[in-house]
Amino acid sequence: MSSKITLSVFKADVGGFVGHGSVHPDMLKKAEDTLGQDGMDLLIDFFVTHVGDDINLVLTHREGVDAENIHTLVWNTFLKCTEVAKTLKMYGAGQDLLSHGFSGNIKGMGPGIAEMEFEERPSEPVIIFMADKTEPGAWNFPLYKIFADPFNTIGLVIDPKMHEGFSFEVLDLIEDKSVKFSCPEELYDLLIFLGASNRYVVRSVFTKNKEIAAVSSTQKMNQMAGRYVGKDDPVLIVRCQSGLPAVGEVLEPFANPHLVTGWMRGSHYGPIIPVSQKQAVPTRFDGPPRVIAMGFQLANGRLIGPQDLFADVAFDRAREKALEIADYIRQLGPFEPHRLPLDEMEYTTMPLVMERLKNRFK
Repeated sequence: MSSKITLSVFKADVGGFVGHGSVHPDMLKKAEDTLGQDGMDLLIDFFVTHVGDDINLVLTHREGVDAENIHTLVWNTFLKCTEVAKTLKMYGAGQDLLSHGFSGNIKGMGPGIAEMEFEERPSEPVIIFMADKTEPGAWNFPLYKIFADPFNTIGLVIDPKMHEGFSFEVLDLIEDKSVKFSCPEELYDLLIFLGASNRYVVRSVFTKNKEIAAVSSTQKMNQMAGRYVGKDDPVLIVRCQSGLPAVGEVLEPFANPHLVTGWMRGSHYGPIIPVSQKQAVPTRFDGPPRVIAMGFQLANGRLIGPQDLFADVAFDRAREKALEIADYIRQLGPFEPHRLPLDEMEYTTMPLVMERLKNRFK
């Protein structure tokens, strides 16, 4: 067993209450009870929450990344939550659990995963971002701002420990290949890919000493299922302070809401709104997209917290701006750029409409 701490975050939509808006309390209780009982000898600590209709499980342990016993525990937890969802006739019960057999690793099975293993520092602040009604590319813009933009992160300029910059691992979701960029020297090359966030996503960020700084979930449901089964609703772990960006630098990109895909039926662009956990209940046009930020101090693997970081009034103007953007872009209805371009619509129900009309094209 490793002396290092493993921090694992898993998410899955296994049933919405009501529609796609939230998670029923009985399902969250089932998740807590299952992790508490079945994970008693396996986990150091855990935390259960939700954003929109996604259940989010935060676990600490010493089993390492991709540990079969941890993934099995989480898979069984989501299955038990699905049983509750079916009993209560929740919408889309079990939709993130793809039907092919579980073989000890959740990757490729539907749920989102972000895991990192590291030596716990004398003080180990971490922020876990969780989003709903969007996809993994939603983290591209903030991760660029956090780890590569000195106008956002002044530590890149004035902190000698950060002055060398960071390395970004970028994943091609279509080809399932990755490439690493060392910044700031390869910054322009990085931006070519990060700007195409529907295909290229930041999987992880490292210091130049190869210390893990951030990791995101990069599972894309539509690619796995071959059809539209819901958005990916990604999670992101970012370590903070002591040679890494400060907590305030990590939160700052969300003060200016950016546009992401995933609003209504996964087919529209919309602003991602930084909200408190209690406000993470998307309703308007099943949205707009939401992001919450749960802050923890790790203490020998124990999760001290969370602090609900976006509950701060300092993000009120970001929320107001996002709502104004939402009002504007909603007026475009089914027209691009509110609706996604055709190549992104191929995993929605649109192909069924096209098939029905194909013989009418002359």
